[in-house]
Amino acid sequence: VEESSPRFPDSPYGVSKNVAEEYIRYYQRSRGIKYCTLALANVYGPRQNPFGEAGVVAIFIGKILDGEAPVIYGNGEQTRDFVYVDDVVEAYRAALERGDGEFINIGTSLETSVNRLYKSIAEIMDFEEEAEYAPPREGELDHIALMVGKASQALGWRPKTSLNDGLAQTVDWYRQHLGR
Repeated sequence: VEESSPRFPDSPYGVSKNVAEEYIRYYQRSRGIKYCTLALANVYGPRQNPFGEAGVVAIFIGKILDGEAPVIYGNGEQTRDFVYVDDVVEAYRAALERGDGEFINIGTSLETSVNRLYKSIAEIMDFEEEAEYAPPREGELDHIALMVGKASQALGWRPKTSLNDGLAQTVDWYRQHLGR
């Protein structure tokens, strides 16, 4: 998905993102406030709540630490763009200095299936159980990755952390802080 791609959200969550951006543009027009809007891929990393409904990386790690097989909704072949939190922080830092008035994707431009994600986490954690599968959730996208060429041009930013390195760092943090 490029920044210029049409945005027709089909969920309240997606609509709320568009509304927030419209508010930001309004304040730029009415108050002259500078802005740079960052559209984030699936952010993961230390400190994410493993007990909530969002954040599949944290949820998978939390379940495995509890000795439970995680649940994958759908067949697991749906793909997402996973970007490590430290890379996102760097993008925000760059946006403070550059990118005025821009809407910019922050991701990796890579699609990773939920099955591949689970296998990678299970490998890192030496967990041999297969995931459980449940019916797909309504309104979920089948495939998405955010193209980040504009981030490179406007912000001088590119993701630095590979998925495997980010997952290893994330698993290490959870092992240290959840004490399991």
